[in-house]
Amino acid sequence: MKVDLQTSFSDSSLDVKATSSQRQLALALAALPEVSGKPAPLNLCLVLDHSGSMRGKPLETVKQAAQMLLEQLSPGDRISLVVFDHEAAVLVPNQVIDNRQEISNQIAQLQEKGGTAIDKGLQLGIEEAVKGKAGTVTHLLLLTDGENEHGDNNRCLKMARLATDHGLTVHTLGFGHNWNQDILEAMADAGGGSLTYIQDPSQANTAFNRIFQRVQAVGLTNAYLQLSLCPQARLAELKPIAQVSPDTIELPVIQEPEGPTVRIGDLSVDIPRVVLVNLYLGNLPLGTQVIGQARVRYDDPSLGSGLLSPSQPLTINVTATYTPTPNPSVDQHIFALRKYRQTQLAETRIREGDRAGAATMLQTAAHTALQMGDHQAATVLQESATRLQAGEDLDDESAKKTRIVSKTVLQ
Repeated sequence: MKVDLQTSFSDSSLDVKATSSQRQLALALAALPEVSGKPAPLNLCLVLDHSGSMRGKPLETVKQAAQMLLEQLSPGDRISLVVFDHEAAVLVPNQVIDNRQEISNQIAQLQEKGGTAIDKGLQLGIEEAVKGKAGTVTHLLLLTDGENEHGDNNRCLKMARLATDHGLTVHTLGFGHNWNQDILEAMADAGGGSLTYIQDPSQANTAFNRIFQRVQAVGLTNAYLQLSLCPQARLAELKPIAQVSPDTIELPVIQEPEGPTVRIGDLSVDIPRVVLVNLYLGNLPLGTQVIGQARVRYDDPSLGSGLLSPSQPLTINVTATYTPTPNPSVDQHIFALRKYRQTQLAETRIREGDRAGAATMLQTAAHTALQMGDHQAATVLQESATRLQAGEDLDDESAKKTRIVSKTVLQ
């Protein structure tokens, strides 16, 4: 497979007289499948909370969702299953799918017990997933319904980062209303995956299926976007690069010899990852100017690691008679990032005890959501703002809905 890299500026023209102009550069990254190529086998590791709070319907529906996911795997795919309470154990060792019924029976026997130590489950899950990593697309799905009462949240984050060092992708699923949205989001962001909110047990199977469809679409893994900029172009100093689709994630910049680099993670054949770069440009001569290059370093499970896409020039038109020409598609990405950051500011106000300030910021985020046509997010954000204006606190369900709609456009 090869990398498909499409670039566009928020405004493709620049005034030659401007000493400094801000532009947003959108880069859409996807995998281009070979006509005769076969998809790489999947290597899935499920890390499931079976603490006492999962008793009854929650655990039963999660087991059923895991069993249905097992049925969708193809011959040659691999699976492992780790469970945790205040300790962690391997329920299904990493193996090729050749006896579904035996694996399904092992899942069915799972019972609830104990407390919650997410980091122990994640560590053991990574160890199992790595065993089947060679030549596969490897994803880890971690589900919990509670706080990490017997574990260390900082260690969870370190484990998620360690997973990416091994080329794994980590998805987190929060079940019910009592899990810590900050740590599960941070783990998913660091692991290059998604954060999912399962409000009700009946939604478990849908949530697993949605992630499975995303995993099935992966063509290339462990992708890094590398930028090389000319002296007249520079990154913004604060939060210069963010992913805006399919989820919004602030991307830490790594300074490499080739130039500023960010880890993107998996590249899919049907859902591009869109990255937004905040640039300042100035003192460029008239005409079409190349202000930098972009390329992608990636792994192809069937070919190897550390592969490089061709460098793609980043060009902008410098004119003496400048007329603003905004790009509507890039504007949508700008709105998505703005919606997320405005919601983050609102949450900061809540932690500071400033309900009025938080309500105002959530109303602003709701307006941004309407500008981008995200009516579901606008409704959730406005409802949260209204509750704060009425002097109420946001309950766990409202806070989690607010966080989820700020990160993505729900389907």
